[in-house]
Amino acid sequence: MKVTRLALPDFYKEDNAKDPNYQPDKTVLMSAAGEWVKRFNLKPVGGDKLKIFMLCVDNQRDFSFPQGALYVGGRSGNGAMDDQDRLARFIYAHLGLISQIIPTIDTHLPYQIFHPLAHLDADGNYAAPTTMVQDYRDSGLRPNPAMAVQLNVAPTWLHKQFVYYCDQLVKRQHMLTIWPFHCLLGEAGHQLAGVVQEARLFHSMVRGAANIPEIKGGNPLTEHFSIFRPEVMTLWDGKPIPGAQKNAKLLETLLLADVVIISGQAKSHCMTATINDFLSEILAKDPELAKKVYLLEDCTSSVVIPGVIDFTEMADQAFQNFAGAGMNLIRSTDPIENWPGMDEKLTKVA
Repeated sequence: MKVTRLALPDFYKEDNAKDPNYQPDKTVLMSAAGEWVKRFNLKPVGGDKLKIFMLCVDNQRDFSFPQGALYVGGRSGNGAMDDQDRLARFIYAHLGLISQIIPTIDTHLPYQIFHPLAHLDADGNYAAPTTMVQDYRDSGLRPNPAMAVQLNVAPTWLHKQFVYYCDQLVKRQHMLTIWPFHCLLGEAGHQLAGVVQEARLFHSMVRGAANIPEIKGGNPLTEHFSIFRPEVMTLWDGKPIPGAQKNAKLLETLLLADVVIISGQAKSHCMTATINDFLSEILAKDPELAKKVYLLEDCTSSVVIPGVIDFTEMADQAFQNFAGAGMNLIRSTDPIENWPGMDEKLTKVA
């Protein structure tokens, strides 16, 4: 069954994918939405027989532009900007097929375990951004007493937690990274990139879709790369970290969908963590469900800091592992009816 790709709306401009200050004009979108509904006979998502959900991971300004705090440039240097242009084009081309677009929003505060303010060195200076900590005991760092006061705990208690936290990460073959401040609540870098927000809003307007964002990352005591669960969920004394839990509702929603398409940033970090957690749930429930997951490889890039570190090969290997478990690696420009297993799904609802 051949799927007709819809036209690109006149309001979409490719250059906006490279503009960190671009914001969509909602009045223009509403006017165009009415025209699109009539022109392409677009129906409300409530009547979709084939439930296609898109999970768009952390397409936020701090990750999407060179001016951002943690720009994901990939090896090309244009990574996230090119990715979001392709993502927006894919959404517009398939407005009539996509049932929901779920953007994840990385959301942080100044005092969190992965930010410089949480740690002091021997001289009382804040930890340097990009510091990698494997064993907190010999890191030369200690918890900032100000953070202990905020959490209403003793500095000695917080030190035990930081030691325990790093030990737990090592068991998962990870280590703590002290990141530059990014995606701070209330700052411009927290917002979705303009063209992604534009596509999400336009789809919502033409299809009556809620497209509700999923928030992650606000817990002071744990990183939260995956939308489905924090990195660590327990305290050093065995109790749960307050507020740290699995996103069971989102997992259930996606497990019940007919098709799940995943894109976003960064391939080497939040994308890989999100997909890995989703795959773990799938394997526990029914490994065959992996076949309904499609990873948009040309709409994601890895963290590359020239001359310092390049996570590309690690991320590519992770994606090959996902494919080996049954998930599908595809490109946004591939005809959707040619995706593995999709022609049969589309024929059933034709």
